[in-house]
Amino acid sequence: MYSEIARNKMKSWVIILLFVVFVGVLGWLFANYMNSPSLTIGVLFGAAAYALFMYFAGSKISLAVNGAKEIQKQDNPRLWRIVENLAITEGLPMPRVFIMDDPAPNAFATGRNPKNAAVCATSGILEIMNDTELEGVFAHEMGHVKNYDIRVSMIAAALAIVVSFIADMLLHMTWFRNSDEEDSSPLTIVFAIVGAILAPFIATLIQLAITRRREFLADATGALATRYPEGLASALEKIAAYGSATRKQNTATAHLFFANPLRGKGLMNLFSTHPPVEERIRRLREMGSHA
Repeated sequence: MYSEIARNKMKSWVIILLFVVFVGVLGWLFANYMNSPSLTIGVLFGAAAYALFMYFAGSKISLAVNGAKEIQKQDNPRLWRIVENLAITEGLPMPRVFIMDDPAPNAFATGRNPKNAAVCATSGILEIMNDTELEGVFAHEMGHVKNYDIRVSMIAAALAIVVSFIADMLLHMTWFRNSDEEDSSPLTIVFAIVGAILAPFIATLIQLAITRRREFLADATGALATRYPEGLASALEKIAAYGSATRKQNTATAHLFFANPLRGKGLMNLFSTHPPVEERIRRLREMGSHA
């Protein structure tokens, strides 16, 4: 399990490095086309400012848009005890605990660091999971907290914002150029148009790759915390059988959830924030066989 955690950490940061390189290439294309590097700096600064705002305010926004209600120990002693025991096991501060009224079995964690963390369970997951399975789910969520996944997600989101800004500006400058503007070379214009069209698509796929890698990492971290990967694997099997799509469909917070909360199959799986449940179960059971 330790080797699985190390591999996932390394791969997620390699993907982020590639993302940074991709943004740099797109920025260079934009600067070359506009012959004004200061514009690119402005776009980068704006995207960074937005990402910084979301980093500090994202937790409250995520809980609010999903209708999560904070509870205390007396409100649901079972859930509170499981989260408290996991926090002690992992050496983490006790996070705030929330419940959202939704029949879909799901959960999520948010917060910019362990001191400001919150975990949330749907009413549906509390109904169908036994204690071992629920412990596996929240060991996964506490794994997100421990691994600072919200920080990684914000880095990926900031890079995606940069790509979107640059792509929009490239499209605007190429399609809506005034006839009296200085002509750029045809090859530069072609590269700018192609880059502007493909960049958001590529950025989305890279961002999803980072998110999926962190899900594998949280699975491995959670399995290590409980020393029982089968509990988490069993929980995933139940969720696959019941379905994890929540009533409130929010793409902005979908990556936070334990299982994909959005509806959609087939081609939509390409844009899922989560790896296939079957692959997660397979990896967990492999970890259990080698434990």
